[in-house]
Formats: sequence, C-alpha cells, structure tokens
Amino acid sequence: MKYVILNLLLLLTGFNALAQKKVALPHGMVYGSKPSTVAMMQASKLEAFMGNRTRTSASISGKVIKVTKPKGGWFTLDAGNGRTIAAHFKNYNVTLPKELKGREVIISGVAFKQFTADDQQQLAGSREHAVKTNPKKRLMFEVVGLMVNK
Repeated sequence: MKYVILNLLLLLTGFNALAQKKVALPHGMVYGSKPSTVAMMQASKLEAFMGNRTRTSASISGKVIKVTKPKGGWFTLDAGNGRTIAAHFKNYNVTLPKELKGREVIISGVAFKQFTADDQQQLAGSREHAVKTNPKKRLMFEVVGLMVNK
C-alpha cells in the first residue's frame, strides 16, 4: 500500500512538471513595447511601401515562419510570394518563445533593405558588367514591439 501511494504521488508530480513547461500565447500578449496599429499594413506590402527608401518606420502584421534565436528575439516573418523578412528586437533582453511559430503577429519598428553583392563582385568597376549586375535586396526589420494577434 505504501508503494502504491508513493508511485501515485510521483506520477502526479511528473504530470504537473510537464504541464508547467507549456507557454500559453494568448491574443494580445506583448513583447517589448506595445506596437501601434494606426497605420499598420500587411508584411507583403512593406517592400512596395518602402519604394526607393532604404529605411523606414512601420507597423506590419504577418505570420511568423520560425523563431531562429529566442534570446534577442530573432525570427523570420512571411512577406508573401516566397519572400521573408528577417526580424530581431532592438532590445536584446527580449526572449521569444518557440511557440510563436505559425502565429499572426503585429510588429512595429524600423524596416531596412540590406544589400548583398552578387558573385561578380570582382568585376564591379568594369563597365561591361555594370549593367548586368543587380545587387540582391534582403528585407530586415528591427523590432521595438511585438503583439500576438491570432
């Protein structure tokens, strides 16, 4: 009888320990400061909104593809048409849970284009290759605030 009660007690505390590890992400949960939703746009429209500018302040909504690094808040956001936005928090002390993957979020901060050179970099001064080379643009986002939307 003593061993049955002891086993039952150990079993219940084991289930309790497993239940505490799950992180609930309710609608409206905020990381960093609360983002403004006044001039919010979809993440797929961010590049068109930026136009020729390399940096701009914006509030966007989109779906989190992956939390790449929880410490510092590094994640990837879906920008539509196979494009992604690499985002990270300005404040490194923010820690995001991995359960954010697949959730709809609203983020605010500074969007910028990061230019990377192509394979023909050694021919950059040559006039014949100047027309052909086109630097690749990558969208980055420095997040000030994130709110779980759905």
